[in-house]
Amino acid sequence: MPEIKAPWAPFFGLNNMLETLLGLKQRMSHTFVGDTRVPVTWLKVGPCVVTQVKTRDKDGYFAVQIGFAEKKLKTTSKPLLGHLKNVLKNGLVPRYLREVRLNDKPNLKVGDVVKLEDIFKEGDLVRLTGTSKGKGFAGVVKRWGFSGGPRTHGQSDRERAPGSIGQGTTPGRVWKGKKMAGRMGNKRVTVKNLTVVEVDKENSLIAVSGSVPGKPGELIVIKKIGEGRLGELMKKAVSPSVQQEEISEQGQKREENSDKSLPEQSL
Repeated sequence: MPEIKAPWAPFFGLNNMLETLLGLKQRMSHTFVGDTRVPVTWLKVGPCVVTQVKTRDKDGYFAVQIGFAEKKLKTTSKPLLGHLKNVLKNGLVPRYLREVRLNDKPNLKVGDVVKLEDIFKEGDLVRLTGTSKGKGFAGVVKRWGFSGGPRTHGQSDRERAPGSIGQGTTPGRVWKGKKMAGRMGNKRVTVKNLTVVEVDKENSLIAVSGSVPGKPGELIVIKKIGEGRLGELMKKAVSPSVQQEEISEQGQKREENSDKSLPEQSL
């Protein structure tokens, strides 16, 4: 029997436990961790249903396919309906499907539901993957931060032009990857080491520190990569009383030094 080669997978698990869920970007806001103001992004995460379990004997690798959100049967193709026949619920099927690679045999089966609180808690480090906002066709100044050409010496209409792009006879062409005008945004972007600041189990919402790629309503893949790091968001604030004492001591030393430097005046 020929060896089955596992395809490349964008999302990997650390062990046989599922540590990845799907969600939708909601909005940006802010909150306080101690006395520190932290910008956050709210995400609606899960619940996700297991739609397929892959094994090494049959597929060449271990993986779990999870589904998220819902859509009607009439908007689903017949082959996909056959694939999702075991997870149909109230005439609806999962809208989004993503595969998560694992290193060992998973302890899940088709139809199992994975909720937010099963994986994430406050303080966890997560990695978020989504599609960035599309900016359309953009020039080099907006896309790459070029400064443009001079506004004098007959170039008043060349302020935002890219300038020369070739090297003459050698190599006689334009190198691949040259920074030029083109489509900006709408690419897969991954942001690492964000912290779960708040968890709302009732509404399946989490708040993560910082910004998240994409517009509101965009699909986000959330993967847990660590835990117990919420305290790093808090800044060590120095109390005003200590600062005042330091200033007063410095001022007293300055006064003493100034008195020593002044000559004695005779009356």
